[in-house]
Amino acid sequence: MKAPATAAECADQEASLVLDRLTAADALSIGQSILELAATWVPGRPVAIQLETDDHPLFVYFMDGTGAGNADWIVKKKNVTRRFGRSSWAVRLEFLERNADFQSETGLDPDLFRAEGGAVPLIVRGKGRVGTLIVSGLDGWEDHALAVGGLERWLEKT
Repeated sequence: MKAPATAAECADQEASLVLDRLTAADALSIGQSILELAATWVPGRPVAIQLETDDHPLFVYFMDGTGAGNADWIVKKKNVTRRFGRSSWAVRLEFLERNADFQSETGLDPDLFRAEGGAVPLIVRGKGRVGTLIVSGLDGWEDHALAVGGLERWLEKT
């Protein structure tokens, strides 16, 4: 389990995660892939998972041991991905690589935006970004790795 170390590596990774479609059934299957991977990669550690279009949630699952704090982080990381069109981990790395402080430079409310790993844009071929996949509960890099790993696992099956 590992996450990209640079923003450029994140860009390459994101380019490989293009979906042919995103239906409610697809979201359920992607969420289940993440849950299966979590049982192997981070057994016993609780995570929260949310997949959504820009209009509404398609899949939400909070393991026992997660709660309101995870819901809060989901919103903060999702807002970064929606605002910047990149994974929240890529945005974090972009700022770190420039030795810049995300909150100071953007002026975005830290109660609503946090550049921390775990939110990944859901991009459909020919449509662009249509939603967001968010994982919360682990360290930021682990949230990112788990989200991407589950999405990659699902893409391999389809």
